[in-house]
Amino acid sequence: MPIVRFPALMKYYVDNQSEFSVDGSTIAEVLDNILVHSNSPRHLVNASGNLRRHFNIFVNGVHLRDLSGMETNLKEGDKVILMASAAGG
Repeated sequence: MPIVRFPALMKYYVDNQSEFSVDGSTIAEVLDNILVHSNSPRHLVNASGNLRRHFNIFVNGVHLRDLSGMETNLKEGDKVILMASAAGG
C-alpha cells in the first residue's frame, strides 16, 4: 500500500494522523479511500469531486502534474504527500 503524508496543518481532516497507509493503485483510488474516512471531504474536493486547486499532490517527491495526474500508478511503499498551497505576503 502507498503511504500518505499530511502536513500538520491538514491532519485534522484525517483523524489527526500525519502518516498512514491507504489502499489504492492510482492517486484517484487513494484519494477516494482517503475521502471515505475524512472528517471534512468538502474541504479537500469541490462539488464535482475533483481535488481543490489549492491542494498539491507529490509522489516520491515529484508533483502530480509532472506524472500521469490522477491516474498515476502507485506501488507498495510509494510516498504520497498532500499539501495545501500557501499564499500571502
